[in-house]
Amino acid sequence: GKDRIIFATKEDHETPSSAELVADDPDDPYEEQGLILPNGDINWNCPCLGGMASGPCGEQFKSAFSCFHYSSEEIKGSDCVDQFRAMQECMQKYPDLYPQEDENDGKSSKDLEAASMEASAAKEEEESS
Repeated sequence: GKDRIIFATKEDHETPSSAELVADDPDDPYEEQGLILPNGDINWNCPCLGGMASGPCGEQFKSAFSCFHYSSEEIKGSDCVDQFRAMQECMQKYPDLYPQEDENDGKSSKDLEAASMEASAAKEEEESS
């Protein structure tokens, strides 16, 4: 079929590789482009998103992240509070998939909510002046 099995011996691993690295092809559609594509669009397939763009809250994540990315407010993303709130509410329905506290940085969904509230308050204050 399409697969080929190759057995490597200990001796095969002892000799240095003769493989040559090929320069990256910027036109390769499968090449990882990073989070933002050259045209400015969001690369939803970027591994850096950790799969957030798919799954049960993928649409809410895309909506919130897109809003933030394209936000032109003075406090970037301050116009996206509703989208982030919807994403957070969705994530709370799936605690096994979206733990409420990240062990690495100690930030929790409460921190996200506080940041959203601060942005919202700043926006309201800006509009009232």
